[in-house]
Amino acid sequence: MSAAEEFTVTTDLARIDLDTVHHWLSRDAFWALGRSRQTVQAAAEGSMNFGVFDSRGSLCAYARVVTDSATFAWLCDVYVDPGRRGLGIGRLLAGAVVDALVPMNLKRVMLSTLDAHGLYEQVGFVAFPDPEKLMILGPSLAG
Repeated sequence: MSAAEEFTVTTDLARIDLDTVHHWLSRDAFWALGRSRQTVQAAAEGSMNFGVFDSRGSLCAYARVVTDSATFAWLCDVYVDPGRRGLGIGRLLAGAVVDALVPMNLKRVMLSTLDAHGLYEQVGFVAFPDPEKLMILGPSLAG
């Protein structure tokens, strides 16, 4: 059975258990270690959220998209429960995100990944063409 048959995706934040998301991100995601529950809540409330559930209704994966819904989106906080990895859930989740964003006709959708390039390429992402143009606000100013 494929991931699409065993799992469902929702964008309804009310169905997504943010306590579980906080646990995952703050304890296991290198980019969010120590993130407070309050920050997870605020980030989720300001974003499009995607939750993947198994047939019993358990949350298996999460992602959020920060977007203006007109020109730009940033895919972030993508996390698949370690016990569910390798089942196609990441591909299902990434595909659902792309499917939700394509109708917006955004000029740019970005993400940052350390090791999942192949997964994101399966749903249409490519390497950033001009990485030398990208900048971030320095840590002393960003807080």
